[in-house]
Amino acid sequence: MKEEIKWELKKFKELAVEELYDILRLRSEVFVVEQNCVFLDMDNNDHESYHLQGRAEGKLIAYVRILPPGLAYDNPSIGRVVTSPSYRGRGAGIELMKTAIEKTYQLYGTHAIMIGAQLYLKQFYENLGFSKCSEIYLEDDIQHIKMVRNP
Repeated sequence: MKEEIKWELKKFKELAVEELYDILRLRSEVFVVEQNCVFLDMDNNDHESYHLQGRAEGKLIAYVRILPPGLAYDNPSIGRVVTSPSYRGRGAGIELMKTAIEKTYQLYGTHAIMIGAQLYLKQFYENLGFSKCSEIYLEDDIQHIKMVRNP
């Protein structure tokens, strides 16, 4: 039986301390430890972003931040896409991105949405309507591409 994920979207200032801790811990668990990548995750974009949390049985299992137009790109963007390693393979990543796309359109209208995707996830994002719009580039020694989802 698939566990129901409860989604909640909040501005940075609305996050409880415990929620912020859970978010930063999950991002660190995946982006720093699992991917063996030393980088400064707190990049000063969190304050201006919306934070979409997916919880199952009270535990944070999926997360993205939604950045307003002009912060990272001219268009709104979705970043820090992460699913808990203990919850992968259950469709949470797809549900996370579909919810993030819907929330981005609700917040900023039906504009193109940008992402900076790790190259190995290209097919995952293409299946969600994104297409490659840049050459491969290195970010923190990991191959990335810019992708866009046109409305």
